[in-house]
Formats: sequence, structure tokens, C-alpha cells
Amino acid sequence: MSDLSPTARFTDRVADYVRYRPDYPPALLRWLHEVQGVAPTWTVADIGAGTGISSKMFLDAGHPVVAVEPNAAMRQAAQDRLGADPRFRAVDGRAEATGLADASVDLVSAAQAFHWFDQQAVKPEWRRILRRDGLVAVYWNTRRLAGTPFLEGYERLLLEYGTDYSSVAERYGDDAHMRRWFGAGMRGVASFPHAQRLDFNSLKGRLLSSSYAPREGHPRHAPMLEALRRLFDATAVDGTVDFAYDTRVFAGVPE
Repeated sequence: MSDLSPTARFTDRVADYVRYRPDYPPALLRWLHEVQGVAPTWTVADIGAGTGISSKMFLDAGHPVVAVEPNAAMRQAAQDRLGADPRFRAVDGRAEATGLADASVDLVSAAQAFHWFDQQAVKPEWRRILRRDGLVAVYWNTRRLAGTPFLEGYERLLLEYGTDYSSVAERYGDDAHMRRWFGAGMRGVASFPHAQRLDFNSLKGRLLSSSYAPREGHPRHAPMLEALRRLFDATAVDGTVDFAYDTRVFAGVPE
């Protein structure tokens, strides 16, 4: 797999994405509300909303949410999951061309998909749709690569069997990159621990939700799952492993 376009590469992974991708820690939303002054009445544009994981977090806190997602299968999954809530709507749009009206939202939310965007082209678009005194929040779960035998073994597994794992991993920005991206518009940075406790079937689903995991029929697919089984059996405690993350969040209005 060499195509790094995000629009189609998750289409055949939607079911695993819905069931096995992590949510975000409650501390993230508290930080936005209590430290950054985001009010529960603020309308949120959830850009690259995928299957609605981040949209649900804001809906549960009382926010009206418009989910902007170009992948039809993922957008439909978000609609199926959240569409009964009258405060939610999903639209076909891209991060760089949302289709939203000028000054129509208070908070731009960009979660796990941020690294797929044209990060310069989104700046004028997001400033255009933000109301006066609005905010942009960029955040994602970063999987810990070391610290336990499981985490270290999982990283080795991805390096060995992933189709384009290194290319995707390199797209995530570090703190210095994000500070440059926001420029003088940066207002805050925070980090929160997060984790999933997974049995083997959930771990398998979590792996297969990743766009760089070879699918059934690929020559690396069966060997990868065999290696995953060996890793799980060697590192599980009471039938589960801890899939640990650090959730990084950056807030402000990019220059």
C-alpha cells in the first residue's frame, strides 16, 4: 500500500474502527471547558470526524456538532451512530473545503485525522468558519512505543508487518511542529494519559482498524496475526493487555 490519501484508505476498516478505536479521556474536555473557556453551548465543527468518536464526546457534553467527513462509509457510520440526536449533523466536506458558512462555528475540532490534512490550506478555511473569539483544538491519541513488553513488542510487529507504517507514523507532528503551526495564535498545550484494556479479539480488531495493517489476502496478513497471538500470549495479564496512549491537545487560532 503506497497511497497515503486518507479519503478511501479506511473504507474497508469502518466496522473495526467503530468497535475498537479508542475514545478520548474526560480530562481533555474538562481542559477545554475549564482552562480554554469553551462553553457547552458552543457549536463544534468536528473536522475529519470519521465514525464520530470525537463528535460523540462533544455531543455528550451538550454541544451542537457538525461532523465534516469526506469518506462516505465513515460518514454514514457516524450518522447511524449519532444521527438520532437533533444537535448532530454530518456533511460531506474536506478539512480544506468544509462547505460550512462563514463564522458559523465556535470551536473547530481536529482529532486523529489532523495528520492527513493539508496543514497550510486548512488555516484560512478554519479562520473563515470560526466566529469571533472562537478556538481551534487539535488533539490525538499517541500510542506509547515503550515501557512494557507488550508495547515494545507491538511496535516491532508494526515495523515488521505494516504496509506503510513508518510513512504514516512520520506524519504526526511533535510539540515543536504544532507550536510553529499555531504561531502566535497558540493558547495552550496539554497531555493526558489514556488507555484501552483489550482481550485478544479486541486487540486484533484494534490492529486491523489501522490503515497500515495488511488485510486478508495480503501475504503479510496471516503471519502478522500469528505474531500478534504470540505477543498477546506472552504479555497478557488476566487475559488482557494495556494499550497505553498519551492524548496531546493543542489549542488556539493558527496564524
